[in-house]
Amino acid sequence: MASSLTKGAAQQGTPASGKTFFGHPRGLATLFMTEMWERFSFYGMRALLVVYLIAGGPDAKPGSQGGGLGMSEANAVAIYSVYLAMVYLLAMPGGWFGDRVWGPRKTVAIAGGVIISGHLALALPGQATFFVGLGLVALGSGLLKANISTMVGHLYDGPQDPRRDGGFTLFYMGINLGAFAAPLVIGTVGQTVGWHYGFVLAAVGMALGLLQFLIGSRHLSEKSSVVNAPLSREERDSTLRKGLLWLIVATVFYGVVAFSGSFTLNWALVPITLLGLVIPTAVLFRIKRDRELSAVEQTKMSGYIWFFVAAAVFWMIYDQGGSTLAAFAETRTADTLLGFGFPSSWFQSLNPLFIMALAPVFAWLWVWLSRRDREPSTTVKFAGALVLIGASFFVFVIPMLMAEGGTKVSPMWLVSIYMVQTIGELCLSPVGLSVTTKMAPAKYASQMMGVWFLAVTAGDCATGLLSLAGVDLSGSGVVGLEAALAALAGFAIYMYRKRVAGLMADVH
Repeated sequence: MASSLTKGAAQQGTPASGKTFFGHPRGLATLFMTEMWERFSFYGMRALLVVYLIAGGPDAKPGSQGGGLGMSEANAVAIYSVYLAMVYLLAMPGGWFGDRVWGPRKTVAIAGGVIISGHLALALPGQATFFVGLGLVALGSGLLKANISTMVGHLYDGPQDPRRDGGFTLFYMGINLGAFAAPLVIGTVGQTVGWHYGFVLAAVGMALGLLQFLIGSRHLSEKSSVVNAPLSREERDSTLRKGLLWLIVATVFYGVVAFSGSFTLNWALVPITLLGLVIPTAVLFRIKRDRELSAVEQTKMSGYIWFFVAAAVFWMIYDQGGSTLAAFAETRTADTLLGFGFPSSWFQSLNPLFIMALAPVFAWLWVWLSRRDREPSTTVKFAGALVLIGASFFVFVIPMLMAEGGTKVSPMWLVSIYMVQTIGELCLSPVGLSVTTKMAPAKYASQMMGVWFLAVTAGDCATGLLSLAGVDLSGSGVVGLEAALAALAGFAIYMYRKRVAGLMADVH
């Protein structure tokens, strides 16, 4: 597929082409639509996940649809957190495959097929097939995420192209268009008709995305088909040997645990959460210590670590929107507003709705301020994002206290929380994607996008470990502590903004 592109076809997606997508290269439309359908499938399943896990169990909403896995809320939050952590953890090897094995374009096409298989496995009854499906969706999403974002960067004339940040913001709009529609369609069908029908719809969404990608790939840059650093024969053989060795070790270890009759879910969840904290640290250390990097690239990596840590704290709180907040929406929030009833999964559409409304405003605002030399620096944007995500959980404490006596709180509390989180997200996520491509050493182009997503892994694994350790994440005291942590981290980033800017070299 990749090698079939002609020079003329590739030029259709270059910045010099006469065909544009809102002033951006035509290839952005292909990637926009692909990511939109992939996010439709991903967020649709995500909107159902926690509610499906607790359905039929002790923490389920009275009178709600049964047929779920009947787990406690604590276990559901842990599984949700570990699942999300795996999605973003696998973005790192996904970027490696794009850089060294298949190239970004081929990797994305293969990923689409894996995701479809995962959603179809989720549609089959049974706990075993459910976890197999989760694993396949996580694997496919990891392969896709880093590479499709890298292909967006390929469409522009280097890091200094003034349209680059705006292009990533438009791309982010595609993500959230799919995320907005998914809970309304997949969530409604899953909660009112049948869980597994919702999972089938998620598979259909990814199939549409893959079809669109294959049709529109001629508009992409030729660089998207290039394997930047192909594996040598020795490297390939060594990688296969190491992979098989670890597979054998894991199989023997868990076989012994299962045979002894002591296996519980924590035997799988705890090692994954620990790896989700250890691996990001090890990867950053390895890249930072690579002697092949220039002095400027080394300096940029030192600056990038600040952004990584800030992002991890941000995502630790933000991603609870699909777990802690979702469970609160299902069990302790009124499901009617102005006489209109709706399933709790609809709350998951609030964040993407706010993003679609506000992302163009932010994209325009950054450009307008830049022309007047008043645009906030990347460090200031990150600091603001942390303060805002902390503020959202300070607000969350109020309805939590109100609901302690069994009172169902107004849906408007969750609306306000998601809105504050969205504003914080727009200050951090698209800016983080862009600064990653700008500061990435050439040797680690696609892999650095995987490193960015490892910040999500670290944040989600912190949440998962807290839940597995018995910390009540639905308690107002813990929520207040998380809010204070984020606010303090934002203040620290702001105080050291000049030092971080100095480490960024020529990146602004």
